[in-house]
Amino acid sequence: MRISRLTPWAAGLAAASLILIPASASAGQRTAAAAPAAASASISASASAVDTYYATAEGKTGAALKTALHNIIKNQSKVTYDGVWNALKVTDQDPANSNNVILVYSGRSQSKSTNGGGVNDWNREHVWAKSHGDFGTATGPGTDLHHLRPEDVTVNSTRGNKDFDLGGGPVSEAPGSLTDSDSFEPRNAVKGDVARMLLYMAVRYDGGDGFADLEMNDKVNNGSAPLFGKISVLKQWNLQDPPDAFEQRRNQVIYDTYQHNRNPFIDHPEWVNSIW
Repeated sequence: MRISRLTPWAAGLAAASLILIPASASAGQRTAAAAPAAASASISASASAVDTYYATAEGKTGAALKTALHNIIKNQSKVTYDGVWNALKVTDQDPANSNNVILVYSGRSQSKSTNGGGVNDWNREHVWAKSHGDFGTATGPGTDLHHLRPEDVTVNSTRGNKDFDLGGGPVSEAPGSLTDSDSFEPRNAVKGDVARMLLYMAVRYDGGDGFADLEMNDKVNNGSAPLFGKISVLKQWNLQDPPDAFEQRRNQVIYDTYQHNRNPFIDHPEWVNSIW
């Protein structure tokens, strides 16, 4: 499938472009001089560039598609774990307040300056828990911005290394999120985001670069195995919560500024069912 500027993806890119934030402007603002024709040309050019990025994956399905995507996205720059702090202040900036970031499970807008380890600070949440494959904070999977998000310290601790599934009790400081002894369910607005981050990791890290081969399964309680579940639930979340402007902008910023690779399931959410 090739992307035309009339597809939902391109429409989303158009929305995302409205919250790209220049250094000299506040969040969510664009100058009046940005003419519609110029914006349309920019969106078309961006869609064409994304087409080109995935050219070697076109027409493939199943294992062949997964391999093709791995060979595309493995070509990346890497960020140090210390460097993740400043990167998240850009990738997860609140479009309504350029001084804040949005916390992934909590949905709270919080000052960029309150990162750290104290109560009510935000820290670096590994959506693919770093114990699943035991990669820790090593440069590579431990610092990959495509699955690292800001989150409240307490909520991050509550989530721990649990797999993702439905049900449980309410999570303090994360309205709409639920947890039980072996799983975590994020709020509805980021269910698809979580699914696509995990699936990116399962494609990007295949055991060929000194780290574990990360794979999906349909279980919880995966412990330290390089596995994450539940894939049946994550596939539902991918459909239930398609990529929005915030997620698309985030993908673009990581590509343009930091790692120079993309999450293919944000650009092509239909590829999830083509592989799994």
